[in-house]
Amino acid sequence: METIQWYHFIAAFFAGVFLANAVPHFVHGISGDKFPTPFAKPHGKGLSSPKINAIWALVNLIIGYFLYQAGHLSTNSKPIVLTFFIGVAAISLWSANTFSKKDKE
Repeated sequence: METIQWYHFIAAFFAGVFLANAVPHFVHGISGDKFPTPFAKPHGKGLSSPKINAIWALVNLIIGYFLYQAGHLSTNSKPIVLTFFIGVAAISLWSANTFSKKDKE
């Protein structure tokens, strides 16, 4: 069993962030719906095309996958798994708060 290093926690947290962030972009992209991305104008508020959302989802999946590997996520390491899910929760709550305002502005 490998020793857990500090950077495994950082990788696990951001793996959770990127993998969870892929979900809404993937769903909107394959559904043919427009949805905000970092490339929209205004940034994060304007709507990007379904193709851009699908591509952004794939980029998030690739980054998340490599961070997942770098974080040495395993069910044997409960602190690392907890850190992963804290990353999922962080981006989920931030996104819910941010995107709940998108139609009100």
